[in-house]
Amino acid sequence: MQRRAVTAVLAAAALLLTAGCSSDDGGPPGGSDASASPSDTATRSSSSEGSAEETPPAKGSVKVVRTVTTGLSTPWGLAQLADGDLLVSSRDEATITRVDGRTGEKTELGEVPGVSPSGEGGLLGIALSPEYASDRMIYAYFTSASDNRIVRMIYDEEKPAGEQLGAPDTVFRGIPKGEIHNGGRIAFGPDRMLYAGTGESGDTGLSQDKESLGGKILRLTPEGEPAPGNPFPDSAVYSYGHRNVQGLAWDAKQRLFASEFGQDTWDELNAIKPGDNYGWPEAEGESDDGGFHNPVDQWTTDEASPSGIAYAEGSVWMAGLGGERLWRIPLKGTEASADPEAFLEGEYGRLRTVAAAGGDKLWLVTSNTDGRGNPKEDDDRILELEVS
Repeated sequence: MQRRAVTAVLAAAALLLTAGCSSDDGGPPGGSDASASPSDTATRSSSSEGSAEETPPAKGSVKVVRTVTTGLSTPWGLAQLADGDLLVSSRDEATITRVDGRTGEKTELGEVPGVSPSGEGGLLGIALSPEYASDRMIYAYFTSASDNRIVRMIYDEEKPAGEQLGAPDTVFRGIPKGEIHNGGRIAFGPDRMLYAGTGESGDTGLSQDKESLGGKILRLTPEGEPAPGNPFPDSAVYSYGHRNVQGLAWDAKQRLFASEFGQDTWDELNAIKPGDNYGWPEAEGESDDGGFHNPVDQWTTDEASPSGIAYAEGSVWMAGLGGERLWRIPLKGTEASADPEAFLEGEYGRLRTVAAAGGDKLWLVTSNTDGRGNPKEDDDRILELEVS
């Protein structure tokens, strides 16, 4: 749903709303292309190229094919194995669980040591190494006693359940932590580099400080070094001026998109250009300031409070926590080609993570046991969706 006509008026009002803090969703804290070079990916990310691209239909559809599994506790991150099984992290229990993609049977790999769950922090995003077939490495973003950090662990399936995770090797540390705004989504891009969405931990000044890791999208080598081709010398910072990034996804042209929590006015979907400033805290949503990169689209915070995003069938699909719905944003290049559509509104409660499952399929993870939802008997769950 577009609100372009009223944006100019509301943007000015948004700048005055600095006293409140919406954290995850407006409530109080609680509960590829492997051959692409970094410069190729950055170029694709910064270009619309929309005029030569096929535009998806203005209207789409969502069908819930099945419930894959139930009974998950505070699920957050999701990664798919080659055989179709799923790995899911538990924010508060600090565990990673394997879910059989056919039967839904759950097997706990083990607990990740060093996690310090509190508020919105804990064991958050997970991702498989680009060389997973040979190195068996799982990457995880988590809140420790002192910071947010990224570690990697060997997954040994031959060991007994509960003992299958090796000791974590910290590849990157020092990301600001707080009771709110810890970011937490990680993903390997088409360039085989590791991207991480961070939050400003409630300290809004960090977002505009390019020396800080808070309120940023970071781009790292798999070993945790600033990736070659980054926009700022010897820095992991890829883009800045963010409030709390919890969704990362690439389209078919290898362009990066990110979802972002607003404060009291606008949540955002952004097309990420390396080195650009996305405005927070000076701007929330669209701005007339030419120094800030405006969002692809924006939503009121009670309609979205977006966490995970995925790309499928020419659209970005965005999971809403406070909005309790799944948004479809059809794209032409890096612009919305039609008004966003909402699906599953209120049917499954809070939605945390959405991930591409191949073709027209998505995985969708609910988030009703995170201290802010109203869990049903079988929550939380993973759903398989068919979309268009």
